[in-house]
Amino acid sequence: MRSIWNGAISFGLVSIPIKLVNATESHSISFRQIHTEDGGRIRYRKVCELEDREVSSAEIGKGYEDADGTIIPITEEDLSHLPLPTARTIEIVAFVPADRIDPLQMDAAYYLQAGGAPAAKPYTLLREALKRSHKVAIAKYALRGRERLGMLRVVGEAIAMHGLLWPDEVRAPEGVAPDTSVTVRDKELDLADALMDTLGEVDLDDLHDEYREAVEEVVAAKAAGETPPEAPAAPPSGKVLDLMAALEKSVRAAKESRGEEPEKASSGTGEETEQETESGAEVRHLSQRRSARAAPKGTGGKKSTSTATAKKSTATPRKSTAKTAKSTQPAKKATASKSTAEAKGTAATKSTAATKSTAKKSAAKKTTAKGPTAKKTAAKKTTARKRTA
Repeated sequence: MRSIWNGAISFGLVSIPIKLVNATESHSISFRQIHTEDGGRIRYRKVCELEDREVSSAEIGKGYEDADGTIIPITEEDLSHLPLPTARTIEIVAFVPADRIDPLQMDAAYYLQAGGAPAAKPYTLLREALKRSHKVAIAKYALRGRERLGMLRVVGEAIAMHGLLWPDEVRAPEGVAPDTSVTVRDKELDLADALMDTLGEVDLDDLHDEYREAVEEVVAAKAAGETPPEAPAAPPSGKVLDLMAALEKSVRAAKESRGEEPEKASSGTGEETEQETESGAEVRHLSQRRSARAAPKGTGGKKSTSTATAKKSTATPRKSTAKTAKSTQPAKKATASKSTAEAKGTAATKSTAATKSTAKKSAAKKTTAKGPTAKKTAAKKTTARKRTA
């Protein structure tokens, strides 16, 4: 691999000669600008606006534009005398745990290649020290006219360096999160967890750029004089009106794509049904639930519902027949009432007769008790009269 920068790693008093190599490469397809009428290339020329003529690269220098539009020329000699210790050195300044680095700061990635045999020993020493400490090295270096921040870590048997943005270059996420207050239910979180479990993990090596492959097919077909393949129509995507419906549908689709049998929705009272509108939006309706408590009560003085009859019949078994007949068969109402009245009359007659019988017995007893007493009193009076005479 071709190096883009030569320098050394400064590790305390140890200097490790290295070469900087790009760790990534772009596979994106680039296009040229052409004239649509004849296919001619469109080229940009560097023209001096004061002389109105094209200039070569040797005539082009650097300049800083001031706030008032004034251009201040800056030469390479001016930059070469800057007090920049990291001009050709990757200076390690600290070792920190890897989780201390915010992924938002990560920029381009490079491999650090040992610069010859003398660099093998210190290079290996730094690599093994990073492995054993489970830390990464924070370093400063200069590249392409500016000082940069970097992170050194071990990748396989090599040392890699990630360019880092300076902390003040990372913007705070102000005004990004929703301003409205949203409540997420536990059931929605459960469905989200189920979707995450269904999607599972993936081997990053299995992922590829489908758009680039499609562009390559179009280019190959055009080069061969064939008709470019048509892209499949994208599925309609409507506005999601129900988050629960969208999550449930996503779980089913993920299971079907993995060859798993999707769970069938349970049927019964309170079952939630899904419906897709013509625009592709998903709408969920709740089925009506019937409850005996929700039954309307009669407005009249008498209760005409069967619920009251059922409650009374359950509480008093003897009166269940009469009460049930009262709400369902009016003709039997009179019969039941007469029977009740007759029963009451019979009971009253028996009670009266028993009372009279008891009274007669009491009177007889009193009469019996008075008889001997009256005879004795009359006998005493007769005896007293005889004595007086």
